Amino acid sequence: MTEPSSDYVQSLGRGLAVIRAFDAGHPRRTLSEVAKETDLTRATARRFLLTLVELGYMRTDGTLFWLTPRVLELGYSFLSSLTLPDVAGPHLETLAERVRESTSVSILDGSDIVYVARVPVSRIMTVSINIGTRFPAFATSMGRVLLADLDTDALERYLAEAELSAFTDNTITTPPELRDELDRVRADGYCVVDQELEQGLRSLAAPIRDSTGKAVAAVNISTQAARYSPDEIHDRLIPALLETSAAIELDLNQIRTNT
Repeated sequence: MTEPSSDYVQSLGRGLAVIRAFDAGHPRRTLSEVAKETDLTRATARRFLLTLVELGYMRTDGTLFWLTPRVLELGYSFLSSLTLPDVAGPHLETLAERVRESTSVSILDGSDIVYVARVPVSRIMTVSINIGTRFPAFATSMGRVLLADLDTDALERYLAEAELSAFTDNTITTPPELRDELDRVRADGYCVVDQELEQGLRSLAAPIRDSTGKAVAAVNISTQAARYSPDEIHDRLIPALLETSAAIELDLNQIRTNT
């Protein structure tokens, strides 16, 4: 892990770590749980939690703590300035209606992908996916099309730092295997991930590129693995996916050209 710079504000980092300790799987936590999750002392964790309560970002019943909707303000400036979800939304709806599967757009943030737009058709994963949901990039179709676009130095840094943990028996877990897969993704212009993030889940993704050709996001289709044969995926889903990525690119780049 990279060492903090001399400008790093430790207290701010710790405060954000406390906020990140709460997620869909752990919406409410005790003081002891937060201290353990953030590697802080109980006294330090308590000060951060009570400060967040006083600021209105968190509530407590004296034992448990939980986030309030006000925490969304922390990301509002970024989301409100990002035109991608607004541009992609109608295209995702059209794609979802066309293939009758869930569709999403994500961006790369560090070693994860972050969902910024989504049209769910049915729930096919054991975890709920919402705007802001994060998954490790290496095990996802959207992550791989974005990793495939990194320059050599950035990709090597990623491979050196990422934890390639197995989610299923199919998950690629070694840098050489992942490099080979990214080479294929780069050559094909799309990615298919078959039951690597979760058993029974198959996903397809294509990059969304800006006017310079850089992949700034990815669009995907998620489906149950048993629903389509390999031929049906290549004959029906991939063409629809590529048409959608091209349409999003066209709209996104037109907007940015005119602003």
